[in-house]
Amino acid sequence: MSKLIEPRTLKGFRDYAPSLMIPRERVLETARRVYRSYGFAPIDTPAMEYAEVLLGKGGGENDKIVYRFKDHGDRDVALRFDLTVPFARFAAQTVPQLGVPFKRYAMGPVWRGENTGHGRYREFWQCDFDTIGTTANASDIETALVINDLFTALGFEQFEIRVNSRLIFNAFMRAFHIEHVAIPILRAIDKLPKVGKDAVLEEMLAQASISKYVADTILAIVDTDHPNEEMLNKLDEIFVAINVPPELVESNYQARILMQAGVQKLRELLAVAKAAGVPDGRIRIDLSIARGLDYYTGTIYETFLLGDYTDEKGKPAKLSGFGSVCSGGRYDNLASLYTKQVLPGVGASLGVDRLLAAMEAMKHPWLGGRSTPADVLVVQLDAARLADYMRIAAVLRAAGIPTEVYPDATKKLKAQFEYADKRGFRYALIAGGEEFSTGVWKVKDLAKREERTVPEAELAKALHREEIS
Repeated sequence: MSKLIEPRTLKGFRDYAPSLMIPRERVLETARRVYRSYGFAPIDTPAMEYAEVLLGKGGGENDKIVYRFKDHGDRDVALRFDLTVPFARFAAQTVPQLGVPFKRYAMGPVWRGENTGHGRYREFWQCDFDTIGTTANASDIETALVINDLFTALGFEQFEIRVNSRLIFNAFMRAFHIEHVAIPILRAIDKLPKVGKDAVLEEMLAQASISKYVADTILAIVDTDHPNEEMLNKLDEIFVAINVPPELVESNYQARILMQAGVQKLRELLAVAKAAGVPDGRIRIDLSIARGLDYYTGTIYETFLLGDYTDEKGKPAKLSGFGSVCSGGRYDNLASLYTKQVLPGVGASLGVDRLLAAMEAMKHPWLGGRSTPADVLVVQLDAARLADYMRIAAVLRAAGIPTEVYPDATKKLKAQFEYADKRGFRYALIAGGEEFSTGVWKVKDLAKREERTVPEAELAKALHREEIS
């Protein structure tokens, strides 16, 4: 006999049992419904692309995390690390035929060979939505509205959409005349919540080779925390206070105009969001939001769950510690890697696996331990009545009620109920000789342990009244 292979999974990868897969599908279905309500159309792209398509010019942070290899045709290929870059390639090839503006959503797995952590995996699902082909701030504003509606539809009341603008960040880079090292500074700032100011300062000094004065000033700016309107008003004050050498006065003036443009877009976003019914305080200006990827050019977004939970060690913890569960921003130059046509875009991505990890931690009601998508179990008491059991199940399914027939009539009623409880069925239907003779079935509420009788012809209507769907 050959040696058995040890069943195991790779680090950073995980299996999804029904108890977690069912709520994941519910999250995906909810996202799909919200995206479609705004007019976003579905697309899909291959999991594997030519490496040069995903990595662009190369040499960046993405090179370190991408799964890259030679295929059987000796082609240099890679697994997609997000859904945005493949979309940019797709847009370059197809949008001339589809027309602009073009709104899409896409859902699928992505892969990143990076360090794992709580809620962070090397294979995970994203749910993206994007608008491409317009620079209008209305699309940036709509992105924030979609995020708000998405998390509301997912059943969250406590969450915060933090926004910033790369225009503001770029303005400060121009004022300091350090635009050429903006990306390493961005990536350092992006780590601020995880590693703290001292580590970020050290990284900026090492990776960007800037002076300590400049690094300290940048840290002081991004660490500023005020109410939204006060924050926007203070930005101009902060900018004026920067000690700029005389030879850079003109550059500083241009930078200030850039900064004011970013401020105006954020101010409009806040005003329109309020008019659209987004609750006060739901959207917050946060200058530390940097987004480490180098293709963002304008408004950027990160979404955090608020509130507390108890971790696996029994200690209190903050849901915000899971990090952003929905992020994105404006990227006006990404498609330029693939086409000379100008295709500015904006969008965001829901991190499904990180969201589910947070939902598990907070004991979200969608994760109730059910391992069946069916609401009703038809119990078998008489093998000779299999056709009747299957018939009533078909009637309920036709009425939109997911229904399963227990397969083995030789099993005792107790065993069938134990099966129903373990899987998480809401109701059991019971019929033997007496019930078939009278045409009246027993309906057992498995949670309440209550039983009642319902005429066969009224079963579907009665179960619908119980809000089964």
